[in-house]
Amino acid sequence: MAFELQSLPYGYNALEPSIDAQTVELHYTKHHTAYLNNLNGALEKHPEFFNYSIEKILSDLNQIPEDIRTTVRNNGGGYYNHTIYWNIMGPNKGGEPVGTLAAALKQAFGDFASFKKDLEKTGMGRFGSGWAWLSKKSDGSLLIHSTPNQDTPLAEGLFPIIGVDVWEHAYYLKYQNRRAEYLSNWWNVVNWEEAERRFVSGQ
Repeated sequence: MAFELQSLPYGYNALEPSIDAQTVELHYTKHHTAYLNNLNGALEKHPEFFNYSIEKILSDLNQIPEDIRTTVRNNGGGYYNHTIYWNIMGPNKGGEPVGTLAAALKQAFGDFASFKKDLEKTGMGRFGSGWAWLSKKSDGSLLIHSTPNQDTPLAEGLFPIIGVDVWEHAYYLKYQNRRAEYLSNWWNVVNWEEAERRFVSGQ
């Protein structure tokens, strides 16, 4: 079966004022949808891969036939990354991490303020388009890192816990070129319960 677009778990205006309704609507209905359609279009040439999970596909792109590999890397990554992005945000969220993730962040980064500073710095340091991530290594330790374009942590053997989109389409209508302001305000909508679930479950 072809991959499908997950329903947005809240209304377009639910992340106001941190992320405006028009940006959410365009980001979800145009950008995310385009990645999905392009992914499915590419896989139609090799439909056996519809039996794979998106995680299995992106964890080993060398298994993907060369004629569609770049398209799957870019659009499969866009589909997967955005699914995480929408779920890791929510209305009336923000605050600080919970549960075992909170303890792991303290161990890895010293305190929450240091973690926030490091992630924002990583997001600002991504030249052009890409993502800033908090990911888990195979040994369970945490890592802040960045990927270009729609590349995913999965391709590096990492499991993403939270990801913030720093493509201009994620913030430009409200923040124009002020990426730092977008990153600062993004913390107001982070769904730490979902981050904890991802950290514990690994899925």
